Amino acid sequence: MSIELGSKLEGKVTGITNFGAFVLLPSGVTGLVHISEIADTYVKNIHEHLKVNDPVTVKVINVDKDGKIGLSIRQALPQFENAATNREHHRPHREPRERSNRSSKSASKVTFDDKLSRFLKDSEERLQALKRSEAKRGGRGGRRG
Repeated sequence: MSIELGSKLEGKVTGITNFGAFVLLPSGVTGLVHISEIADTYVKNIHEHLKVNDPVTVKVINVDKDGKIGLSIRQALPQFENAATNREHHRPHREPRERSNRSSKSASKVTFDDKLSRFLKDSEERLQALKRSEAKRGGRGGRRG
């Protein structure tokens, strides 16, 4: 029996590591279920979800040239398939938005000189406010006792 990408198979957990679980497939080959493919929720400890010799249904998600087989328990679940088909068929259509041309002169008559003078005025006001607040607190070089 050949392993085909996307096929669902019954297997048995043969080993558990901190990064995933190894599953023996019916054809006698072993594949890996990565920790991120075990459940729909965050999996901190694989032992809370799987035990050695547990029967599992897996989906083949990757077959490398060197023989490594990537499996997923999460994608083999029926609710995952329903969610995936719903996302594909019920994707909302969005109209393309018009881009605003910021450099257009009709949108704004503010020149560089106007922007520069506004910046200098704001900067001067902030510096004066800072100096006033430092004077009230004692600021730099105040008396130390």
